[in-house]
Amino acid sequence: MIDLFLIAVIAVTAWCVASEGAWGAALTFLSVLFAGIIAMNYFEPLAEAMSGSLGLGPSWQNRWDFLSLMLLFIGFTFVFRLGSEQILPVAVEVHPLAFDGVRWFAGVMTGYLTAAFILTTLHTAPVPLNYVGFEPERDNLLGMAAPDRQWLGFVQYMTEKPLTRPGNHIFDGAVVRLSNGQEKVIPTFAIRYATRRGQTTGGTTQPTAPPAPAVAPSSGNRMPF
Repeated sequence: MIDLFLIAVIAVTAWCVASEGAWGAALTFLSVLFAGIIAMNYFEPLAEAMSGSLGLGPSWQNRWDFLSLMLLFIGFTFVFRLGSEQILPVAVEVHPLAFDGVRWFAGVMTGYLTAAFILTTLHTAPVPLNYVGFEPERDNLLGMAAPDRQWLGFVQYMTEKPLTRPGNHIFDGAVVRLSNGQEKVIPTFAIRYATRRGQTTGGTTQPTAPPAPAVAPSSGNRMPF
């Protein structure tokens, strides 16, 4: 069922975004991309703040991550898209031969990115370990692709490579010192949340974390902004 839902999200999003034309579709794609990165960066601090300030009880403890991710993603997508229209109110002319190609490419990419983010939020949702066909260890798009793990890998790469700064923290994972003295980052996002879902919702299948000798845990999973 989750596979069909993801296909529907990609198709509907691609159709809506492509209808904005080449320029509008490109701006929407960038808005969704940056909104997703910011949401991944700040959802944990927001979840902690909401949990501490609202005080709705322990039953809500595992809901704030999911709600924070969705609120930040939707909010920043709206802000970025609205802001781009205010800054650039006139569309840039695109050559007729490239018009359809650009708008449909941006539309499909936006749809795939949206599906990947929604699938990532399911990792944090307080639902059973295997829910409506979603399995954290499976390629949930018809068994051919894993948009959630691709998105997590992209965010991880951005923090380890292009956005890395001395003294800043990577997005996710623990630093493992290998026997040859080299250090390697072992991401733990999917493992941590799948374990929590299995424990809090009565799941029976527990994912197994890869062995990590001589672990020096990072002090957080924030992007270095």
